[in-house]
Amino acid sequence: MSYSSWFQSHGEKHKKIIKKLSNLNDQELIEYFRFENMVQNEPDFCPLYAKNKKCHDMENLNCYLCACPNFRFDDNGFEKIENRTLFSKCNINSKDGDQFKTDSAIHQNCTGCTVPHHESYIQKNFSRDWFEIMKNVKPSTL
Repeated sequence: MSYSSWFQSHGEKHKKIIKKLSNLNDQELIEYFRFENMVQNEPDFCPLYAKNKKCHDMENLNCYLCACPNFRFDDNGFEKIENRTLFSKCNINSKDGDQFKTDSAIHQNCTGCTVPHHESYIQKNFSRDWFEIMKNVKPSTL
């Protein structure tokens, strides 16, 4: 599955949940996306939920901004770096991010970064339109 097709599919799942919860205020909506609640009430949102496993080792993990708005990808690659194609990167160069390299590719590894999973960050960048957040967050909004 390409980054683009996963991104589109995930965004549609997010949109469906938001529509279902239209009666909640913004804070209640953000709280709904807490990991423990999502595992119980939205088991199809993430394949890790079936194993009750978090994507990031942190307390108070919030899944509202799953697929970080600072994660950039290009299925065709951004550029060649030493005979490898850079397919994904961090827009803010998080000190907790890393890169996964193969003989031919470079991909961003976000497992060490928790930036978008803190409720304070979500509140600061909140929109009910997940796709808008994903395309509009810039480093200056941090």
